[in-house]
Formats: sequence, C-alpha cells, structure tokens
Amino acid sequence: MRLQQARWLRQDYLRTLGLIVCLLAILMTACGGTSQSGSAQKATDDKQVFVYPISGKDISTFDPATAEDNASVVASGMVFTGLVQVDENQKLIKQLAESYSVANDGLTWTFKLRPNLKFSDGSSLTAQDVLYSINRALDPKTKSTTAPIYLNLIKGGSDFNAGKIPTLINVGLFAPDPSTVKIVTEKRAVYFLYTLAYISSFVVNKKVIDKYGDQWTDHLSEGAGAGPFINSKYIKGRGLEFTPNPNYYGSKVQLKKVVMPFYQSNDTVYRAYQAGQVSWGNVSSANVESARQLPDKQYHAVPAQSIYYLTMNYYSKPFNNIKVRQALALALNKEQIAHSIYKDNVIPTNHIVPSGIPSYNPDLAGPAGVTSLKGDRTKAKQLFNEGLQEEGLSVKNFPTISLYYNAAWPVDDRNMLTAAQQTWQEVLGISIKLEGMDYPSLLKRNDETHGNPNGMQMWFIRWGSDYPDPQNWLTLLFDKNSSYNSENFGLNTQVKSASRQQQAIDLMQQADGNIDNAERIKQYQQAEQILVDEVAWLPIYQAYNPTVVKPCVEGLSPTAQGLPAGDNWANLYISTQTPCTLNSSL
Repeated sequence: MRLQQARWLRQDYLRTLGLIVCLLAILMTACGGTSQSGSAQKATDDKQVFVYPISGKDISTFDPATAEDNASVVASGMVFTGLVQVDENQKLIKQLAESYSVANDGLTWTFKLRPNLKFSDGSSLTAQDVLYSINRALDPKTKSTTAPIYLNLIKGGSDFNAGKIPTLINVGLFAPDPSTVKIVTEKRAVYFLYTLAYISSFVVNKKVIDKYGDQWTDHLSEGAGAGPFINSKYIKGRGLEFTPNPNYYGSKVQLKKVVMPFYQSNDTVYRAYQAGQVSWGNVSSANVESARQLPDKQYHAVPAQSIYYLTMNYYSKPFNNIKVRQALALALNKEQIAHSIYKDNVIPTNHIVPSGIPSYNPDLAGPAGVTSLKGDRTKAKQLFNEGLQEEGLSVKNFPTISLYYNAAWPVDDRNMLTAAQQTWQEVLGISIKLEGMDYPSLLKRNDETHGNPNGMQMWFIRWGSDYPDPQNWLTLLFDKNSSYNSENFGLNTQVKSASRQQQAIDLMQQADGNIDNAERIKQYQQAEQILVDEVAWLPIYQAYNPTVVKPCVEGLSPTAQGLPAGDNWANLYISTQTPCTLNSSL
C-alpha cells in the first residue's frame, strides 16, 4: 500500500515472523494479554472514546472500491468488511465467511457465509451482495485503481475491467445459494485469499448506492456497510466520528465512539498527544527522545513492513542504463543517512522484500554485488562514466532531472533527499532538482508514469505490506501488466538488460502458483536479487513505527494498517489508568 503509516525498523531485529507477531502485539501483555495495567478498571461508558488521529487534510473517499490513500483505507475499514481480513499476527481471519475451501484444481474457491448476516441498518446481507460488491469494484465505471490489481486473478476480471465483457457474475463469480459464494480464478495462486483481504473487495449495500448514486457515501449510516462501526459524523477537513454498528456479526465493541481528527503532520499529532487531545500517535524522529521519556511505557517502537525508496523511470534516458542506476545507488551511504539524519530510527537497507516477509533474504547483495550499506563511491564513479559513455552522454550534457516527493512528509525525509542531492553532486558531478508536491498529486503522477516515457523521471515514495506474502512485494509491483509497475521494469525492451528483467518476471510468475513453498521462496529470492541489481528500486530504509499510546488504552492490537481487524475491536476499551485523552469529540 502506497500510503502505509509506517516508519523505522532495525535490520537484525526481525529474523522470524514469530518475532514480528510479538512486536506487533507489543501493547498486549506477553504477546497475548489485553491490559497494560493489571490494577486499572474499565472506565465508565462516557469515557469509552478512542481518539485516533489521521495525518492529512482529509480522506479522499469512503468508497472501499476506490480507497487508495491510507486515511481513506482506515476510514472505510471502520464501516465495511469482507470475506476475510488479515489480523495483527499477519494471519488470515474469517469475517463474513464462516469457512472457505479450494477445489483440487486450485482454481475454484468456495466460501460459506456466516448465518444471519446484516448490514448496519438491519437489512440482510447475502452472497449476492458479495458478488455485487466485487463486480462493482472491477467495473470500469467505478474507476478503481486498486481492484484491477488485487482482484485481477478472478476469471474474466481483466476483460471485464477493460470493458470486453458486461459482467463477472456467472463468469468468475457465482452464488449457488444465498449463503454460498464461489470464485473461480484464472490461474493457481497461493496468495489469492490475501488479495481478498484488501479493502477493494469489501461488501457494500447495493440498495444505498441505487438510491443515492454518486452521493451514496454521504449516507453511510443508512446501512451502507457491515463493518464494526457506523460513520456518525464527518466534518470535511476536520475529522470523523464512528459509533458501534448494532448489527455487527462479530463480538460486541466495548467503545462507545471512535474519533479521527485530521492533523497536518506527525509533529502536530505529537503535540496534540502531549496536550491530551488524542489517544495514540505516530512519532517523528525529532520527538523520539521526548517520547521515550514519557512515563508508564507510553512509547512503543512497533515494527512496520514498509520500505521507503527512490525509483527511476526505465523509459527516461539515462535511467534506461543499468550502470547509471547502479551508480546513483552506490554513491549513497545508507548507514550514514540512517545515523545522521534519522538518528538510527530507521533500518538502512538494500532490500525490496522487508524483514518479516517469508522470502526475506539475509544474504541479498546490493547493486553490482556491493554488499556494504555504505555504498562504494569509487565504483559509483566508474559505473556512472561507463553508463554515460554508452548513452552518448557526459557530465556536461547530463539532462535536467527532477526528483519528486511528498512535501508533507517529515523533515527527516526532506533532509535525506537534500543529502542525496549533495552526494550525487559531489560524487558524480550532477545536479538533481527536488520537486515537492502534495501526496495525492504524487500518487497520481506515480500511476500515470506506468508505460509512459514522458512520466516522472525520478521520485521518492513508499510501499507498505497489504498482506504477508512476497507476491505483494514482487509480482504485484514489478510484473509487466501491473499498473503499480510505475518504474516500467521489463517494459522498455531497448535496455541492454531486457532479457535479465524478463528472467525476473518469469521467476515471479512461476513462484506465484508454486505450491512447493521452499522452491517458491527460492524463486522469489532469485527474482529480488535481479531487481536489486537492476535498481528497480533504490531502497533507502525499512521503517519502524514509533508510537505513543495513552496508558488508559487497553487491548489495542494494531494491524499493518494501524487499527484492529474485525472482532479484535471488541478487545479495545478505555480504563481508569492515567493519563488519558481529555477531549471526546471533534
């Protein structure tokens, strides 16, 4: 996910998924309890308010089919739910589905729904609603940018999204009876259930959409979703409020209200936290030392599967040359960046697949076989000069390059880019222009660069895990047909390493359907090594997510998206422990 709220991680911490489970559940006692304080009592109902700030000016949509930015994904996930989700332990949990199975052909998936499912207004939710929602998400009229990525495994999905067939229902989607959903996929895919856990397949109420058309998300309280909450208030540019859904199928939520105010940055969130205005908050590097001094273990360094990286358009000369790309990577001292700029609150890395994902490769080499995270300036100069010569260029006629980034991100990231800019000038003798923009615009430009020689030349962005499978980090991002392949890896057949890029794509595609897990992991690792050597990404750091949580918040078990999944909301409540949040509304 491009807008994962995630930062800071250390390279040697997470060698096994089991460790990530414990750390993700750090707010739970002994990786399984529900209380920070054994002596605190549950507070009265009027105090059962959890204030969860969102960094940003607003959400872009409440529609789960089109939600892409983190704020929208978080907000939509409060109201809507799907067949399955991923919990804080990185495991699939059943939600609307009571059970699921796959046929021997590996293509036909059958889901049995829980009995007596209802939307928040009490109206029935059946298999037809599931089919309608998935079909709607892939309908080209919906203009979803995520559904074609996460749901394209469904038979006929790509043709439907391209307008070649009128519907997916009775093509790849079937409802043999009101409580049974059958989905047929185009090919074997070990990770298919994980793709259904993404919000684009969450169920919406056709009756509300038919009644209100394009304005249906203004009427969410009329039974639009079946998730744990109802959106009870939305003040644009200010924030959101949610109250429990009385018809939710899962365990009863103990909170009486969740408030999500909008803040401009993590720094303003932290100031609000200090003032008692929010229950939880991300912490920027500048505030980490202050946060560590807070009493009652309010500070937590929660690991996040998120990579912040620079990347370049393979269609944009001279980035079509592997040596030029390698030179830009090897000129940077990532260890020094992590220490001097991020105060050791990030993990410098050469990896695309982060630690904690099953195919993480501790033996991965960096570009051109350089293993040191300090880079290699001498080799960078050599490769750069060779690459320019191959392209008929020199330092003197090096083209003007703009590097785009999110201007609203923390000052640490801007300082990192400035340091990289100065390093490239010093080591390679070139000037790179930094261009800040708002994040929605950056995402739009990122999407538009796929297949586009005239798209962005170079940019800084991030990717966070949607589900704990290497496919989410490799094939999803670098397959030729993926719209997330904004770098255009494998698309420019004129590059000298085109055959090697195709080899990586072939390895990823083979691994996607390989039921031999050991062989599958090996294939993904081989593909990643090629991607890293090609500098498909120029990873800078893997992220920690330093957060602060009020001592009165009990039972918080955050997923990769930052909030509990499904039934786990029932574990969260406010105790009499102090300090706690002072305000309870927008």
